[in-house]
Amino acid sequence: MKYLVTFFSLAVLFMAACQQQPSHPRNTAVPTKDSSATSDIKPAESGYADVNGLKMYYEVYGSGKPLVLLHGSFMNIPMNWAKAIPVLAKDRKVIVAEMQGHGRTRDIDRKMSYESMADDVSALLKHLKVDSADVLGYSMGGGIAFQFAVRHPEQLRRLVILSGTYAHNGWWPDVEASFAGMNAEMFKGSPIEKQYDSLGNDPARFPEYIKKVLSIDVQAYDWTKEVKNIKAPIFMAIGDADGVRYEHALELFRAKGGGKMGDIHGLPQSRLAILPGTTHIGMMVNTDLWIPMVKNFLDGDLNAPPPMF
Repeated sequence: MKYLVTFFSLAVLFMAACQQQPSHPRNTAVPTKDSSATSDIKPAESGYADVNGLKMYYEVYGSGKPLVLLHGSFMNIPMNWAKAIPVLAKDRKVIVAEMQGHGRTRDIDRKMSYESMADDVSALLKHLKVDSADVLGYSMGGGIAFQFAVRHPEQLRRLVILSGTYAHNGWWPDVEASFAGMNAEMFKGSPIEKQYDSLGNDPARFPEYIKKVLSIDVQAYDWTKEVKNIKAPIFMAIGDADGVRYEHALELFRAKGGGKMGDIHGLPQSRLAILPGTTHIGMMVNTDLWIPMVKNFLDGDLNAPPPMF
């Protein structure tokens, strides 16, 4: 388990290096020109939205069809999306936000749950006057994205899930068991703790923050029925060395029309990818593998017949 935290921290360091930008001074409350996801591209808009009792920090890049990116546990915008935003924003309006208690979005006296954070995303889109959007969620963000699709289908066009689950047993058993044993001491001195402190949070509340974020996966959840009834096309991608069980992803793909020979029955509107040489954390490092697939899924004609040679 200590290895998992160490590996996670090393991945954060790698992604932070990709940003090539200075760290934030303590107690920074208002975004500065250095607070964007990457120094190579600046947000067209950034700020705080009043949603469901939160002051939710968000950034908007590029123009075109809206695409919402939802980060993983303990992450923030630059840590999770520094490599992806410059590519995706070339032909998309990319909306990124920091969830409850993460990054520059301060925590409030509210239970942390996938459902409430999905409602926050819905409220943010209304704040930005975006009627509907494609939504992409990674890890914890994948759970939020699933709940967004279930709770706010009218705001969703297409759904992308990277290394996310729709039931607690979607994780490999040892991964699921590890959540209950993780604690703030394991993150001591890690980039996770340092970024938490650097954004003006109270260091004394760091253990509470870790416990609260982990709480959403410690308790059992199962949205299988609701998720299988999502009407929007779904693209689910996991790594071949991910924490998500292959069978979990396959079960959803079959429910969405997969598991048949496309040359005979036609292609399903939903898609599945298992990326080679990719771990759970590596999903955010190997963006060159999944971004072309995501762009093809979002921009392509899903009703087109299979290619003929």
